Amino acid sequence: MSAGTYTPRPGAAPLPRMIAAQTALETRMLLRNGEQLLLTVIIPTLLLVLFSAVDIVDTGSGASVDFLAPGVLALAVMSTAFTGQAIATGFERRYGVLKRLGASPLPRWALMTAKTLSVLVTEVLQVLLLTAIALALGWSPQGNPLSVLLLLVLGTAAFSGLGLLMAGTLKAEATLAAANLVFLLLLVGGGVIVPLDKFPDAVQAVLGMLPISALSEGLRDVLQHGASMPWAQAGILAAWAVLGLGAAAKLFRWE
Repeated sequence: MSAGTYTPRPGAAPLPRMIAAQTALETRMLLRNGEQLLLTVIIPTLLLVLFSAVDIVDTGSGASVDFLAPGVLALAVMSTAFTGQAIATGFERRYGVLKRLGASPLPRWALMTAKTLSVLVTEVLQVLLLTAIALALGWSPQGNPLSVLLLLVLGTAAFSGLGLLMAGTLKAEATLAAANLVFLLLLVGGGVIVPLDKFPDAVQAVLGMLPISALSEGLRDVLQHGASMPWAQAGILAAWAVLGLGAAAKLFRWE
């Protein structure tokens, strides 16, 4: 045996490998969490199946699933990028996990990158599952897939910024309560299940400026009506993304 065979090589792993490892860890933790699975998979699936099978809400002409599927896809993005990420990050901050990770060789920006990549991986699984269920229920999507992809990315950025802002500024218990409350309010008033034109005229314009409304209506324009690209909704999502991510980067507290 030659000398130096087992010589230690101290030092951090390459940055891409660290980000990939942290992304895999974040994804496994997310998928193993029962509460997160309830938000990200079970609730959107139940809403899609229930409201498609039972004529509870007047969704206009055409099959109910054609209206509901885009809204439920938007809800899935919100549940993962906003609600789930806000709650998980808020409690990691409370228990000192973020503080300890921030002292590791993994840069803080790389940790947030890994969290964002974990959200995207989870969303891909959500979209595939919900799309398969919607197709089985008779959904007939239209439009350009690239437009759908752009809207989903913008929606993810918008909700991720708002979720990190909440997690980085509020106490964990307040984040848990506020994130779930916002989820329920936006589920009801964000055009996911109930069309926005069912609300009073005075509040329709306000509701239309919400990120969940912009995402659900934008996806509906493309997937249900075959629009090329709903630039108005994309602009609203981009504005929310800039505001949310900018505020989170400035105000996020690691301890």
